[in-house]
Amino acid sequence: MILDYNLIWQNLPLYLGGALLTLKVLLISLALGLLLAIPLALLRVSRSPLLNAPAWLYTYVIRGTPMLVQLFLIYYGLAQFEAVRQSLLWPYLSSATFCACLAFAINTSAYSAELLAGSLKSTPGGEIEAARAMGMSRLTLYRRILLPSALRRALPQYSNEVLMMLQTTSLASIVTLVDITGAARTVSARFYLPFEAFITAGLIYLAMTFVLVRLFKLAERHWLAYLAPRKH
Repeated sequence: MILDYNLIWQNLPLYLGGALLTLKVLLISLALGLLLAIPLALLRVSRSPLLNAPAWLYTYVIRGTPMLVQLFLIYYGLAQFEAVRQSLLWPYLSSATFCACLAFAINTSAYSAELLAGSLKSTPGGEIEAARAMGMSRLTLYRRILLPSALRRALPQYSNEVLMMLQTTSLASIVTLVDITGAARTVSARFYLPFEAFITAGLIYLAMTFVLVRLFKLAERHWLAYLAPRKH
């Protein structure tokens, strides 16, 4: 089999546009998801059932249902309700980009919240006792000690979540977005080159993954240096 990459090269701008859209959707989804995950994590570690139970139910439902189902419910499902179509939110909910970002943000918020909650629960007791000994209030304790410490220690696990979200963004092409996968589908349908089209998409995802892995390694080296074993 002879691979024909001339047409792929000619359609490289389509792939580059798809890569930019993928990056845009990924960054927006991660930012919104993390903003939602932080209060959810705080609720998850609360001793009050009235606070803990709703957060647990949210993360359980989101993590227990497929991402594709969630995307379809937001993009296709909400449109069937007349009240939604007549609401002020319809200009946003009729946008494929908005719906994709919203679905991905909701999905990653549940996983990120559990990561942060686990990190908060594993905070060394010495850090808490030292903060209390200095007379810190509960709010100050969370703001200056617990949350920064939990975010740093959750970084390795969160990097895996980011990489998974990068792969998940490929579902955006199903709701008409021309991301990397959407560009590959377009080229494949137009020129009947499925192998070349999707191999190119895979290589772009691989390159983006490599960059993200390197960035997280640098971040871990900077923020987790104090956890590294000391050399004698």
